[in-house]
Amino acid sequence: MNTAHSFEPLTAETADPAARPLMLASQATFGFLPSPLAKAAHSPALLKHLLAGFAAFERSSLSALEREVVAMAVAYEIECHYCMAMHSALLSRNPSSEPQLIAALRSGSALASPRLEALRRFVRAIVREHGRPSAAEWGAMDEAGYSAEQTLDALLGVGVYLTSTLTNVVTDSQLDPPFEAFRWHKG
Repeated sequence: MNTAHSFEPLTAETADPAARPLMLASQATFGFLPSPLAKAAHSPALLKHLLAGFAAFERSSLSALEREVVAMAVAYEIECHYCMAMHSALLSRNPSSEPQLIAALRSGSALASPRLEALRRFVRAIVREHGRPSAAEWGAMDEAGYSAEQTLDALLGVGVYLTSTLTNVVTDSQLDPPFEAFRWHKG
């Protein structure tokens, strides 16, 4: 728990008027207001940035499955329990993902698909090596057939999810009941 500062969850009624429409739209999308957004609403600018980043990443050249790999690879490195649980839940509903894929992402293990594994390793290297992946990671991305656009879109996802995961950690976002079955702790 973050003991330096407390970020109480806000509602559309208690938040700054600039955050209200964003919170109401998120609530309509999820059927509830996710804890991270209720806390990020303390800064309408941050909330707007997060939601715009998610929307931009959704429109990227990466497939839905590849976007989830990016999100979970970042969440694993930052140790964001909320993102790991939420994205595990989202992946479990995706017909193209298998339980082994979810388990590997949650444990930080290699993925069976060489293409997805190249992406996972690249994303983790971006986070761990401060944007400086090794020649081997670059080579794996090339071998896997990722274009310049897709590589930069992976970087977009890293930026979006670094902001998201760090917000969740700093505000001590609590896991919402719909994701409880996917609760996660690293290691």
